[in-house]
Amino acid sequence: MDDRNAVIEICDRMGWHSDRHEWDQAVTLFTPKVLLDYTSLLGGSPTTVTAGELVDSWKAVLGGYDASHHLMTNHLVSFEGDTALCTTSFQATHRLDNPMGSPLWRIGGTYRFHLVRADTGWRINELAMTILWTEGNRNILDLAAERQSKAGRPEQGQH
Repeated sequence: MDDRNAVIEICDRMGWHSDRHEWDQAVTLFTPKVLLDYTSLLGGSPTTVTAGELVDSWKAVLGGYDASHHLMTNHLVSFEGDTALCTTSFQATHRLDNPMGSPLWRIGGTYRFHLVRADTGWRINELAMTILWTEGNRNILDLAAERQSKAGRPEQGQH
């Protein structure tokens, strides 16, 4: 596979594995440390996290949805030595049946991936999301996180 297609596949696999809750496969897409910029969604500042921390944060929310679906398109890829930059348009749909409104929350925007060539192929070492629009019930984000948090705790009286 040529480098351009290999970079695109790594970036697309991020959404693919996340939507299917394939957390072990998702973590392999990243370098051990990742510069993460989700400030357009969460505020704050970009931060450096481990690949495991990043995927665990997705699991803590995405794992609580009934379903999620990440689409990426319009891949623009450039190279400089053993680094690559891939910018994509994305749309992410999240679904969670709930008594508080619409079961859907949709986000559209761009992802910017910075990748490095590793012994095992291309790996993402920087990820930035820029949200351009949203629609639907953003509250399901918190409901999904709460649901996933409860799923990890034993019921009262169990040990």
